[in-house]
Amino acid sequence: MSKKILLSGVKPSGSVHLGNYFGAMKQFVDLQKDYQPFIFIADYHALTTIKNKEAMEKNSFEIALDYLAIGLEPENVTFYKQSSIPEHTELAWIFNCITTMPYLMRAHAFKDSEAKNKEINVGVFDYPMLMSADILLYDPDIVPVGQDQKQHVEFARDTATKFNRIFGEAFKLPEPMILDSMKTIPGIDGQKMSKSYNNTIPLFASNDEIQKLVMGIVTDSDSEVPENVKAIHSLLIDQESLERLYTEKAGKYKDLKEALIADLISFVTPLRERREALISDKKKVLSIIEKGTQTAKVKAEEKMKKVKELIGVLS
Repeated sequence: MSKKILLSGVKPSGSVHLGNYFGAMKQFVDLQKDYQPFIFIADYHALTTIKNKEAMEKNSFEIALDYLAIGLEPENVTFYKQSSIPEHTELAWIFNCITTMPYLMRAHAFKDSEAKNKEINVGVFDYPMLMSADILLYDPDIVPVGQDQKQHVEFARDTATKFNRIFGEAFKLPEPMILDSMKTIPGIDGQKMSKSYNNTIPLFASNDEIQKLVMGIVTDSDSEVPENVKAIHSLLIDQESLERLYTEKAGKYKDLKEALIADLISFVTPLRERREALISDKKKVLSIIEKGTQTAKVKAEEKMKKVKELIGVLS
C-alpha cells in the first residue's frame, strides 16, 4: 500500500530560527518516513516581498541548506523549487478565473495588510490561488499547518470543490494536519518568536550569539521562575529534567540561563556542523533540488494535462 502524500511549502524569507524549527521544520523530519512528502521552496511567494535578485538566490539556496541540515532525507522527500515548475502559476491563473474578489478579500494576509493601510500588491491579494495551485497539483492527503494557517488549506479545498463542480472531477480535497507540537514558540522578549519582532534565536547561531541572546532574555524579577527562559528550555530537555532543574535553581536566573546556553549549544552544534559540510558541497545541494524538481514536474504535468482537457484547451 502506497504512503499518503504530505505537502508543504517553505518561503525563503531569511534566516530560520528556533521558532521555525520547533514550530514546523522538525515535524517534516519526524513525518518523512510515515508519509511521501513533497516539500517545496516557495520562491514565487517570496517575490511579494523580496525585490532583489541576489537576496532571492541567496535565501533560496540557504533554505535548502537549512532543511537538509536538520535531517530532511532526499531519498524519502521530494524537495523542489516552485519556480522551476511552470504548472504552479499556470494552474493559479485557471483558478483566478473561477474565483471572485470578495472571496479573496477574506484572506488573513490581505486583511492584515489592509488594516495597516499598506499599499497591497496583487501578489499578496492573489496568493491564496497560487497556494491552492501549489497544493492541488500534487493530490496531497494532508497539509501540516499551525492553527493560524488552517485557512490556507480551506482555500485549496474550496477551490478544488468549485473546479470539480464546474468542469469535472480533477482534484482531491486535502486535509489540514493541525499538529499539537506546532505551538507558539516564545522569543527573547516573551512575544511569539518572529523576525518581525527582532526577538529570535537563529537555529544555526554561533556559541557567542547563543550566549548573548540567552543572557538578554526578558525575565520577571517578581517570580522564582523565569518563564521565558523555561519555555525555550522546555523544547530541549524532557519534562522531568526541566522541572527538577527549575526547582533546584529557583530564583537563580543566571544559573538557569547558563543551563539553557549549554543545552542550546549542545542541540545546535551537530545541526551547524551538517550545514557547514553542505555549504562546501554546493553541487550536491543543487543536484538534490534538481532531482526533486524533476520528480515533482512529472506529477504536475500529469495533473495539468487532465485540467486542460477538462477546461477545453487541450488540442
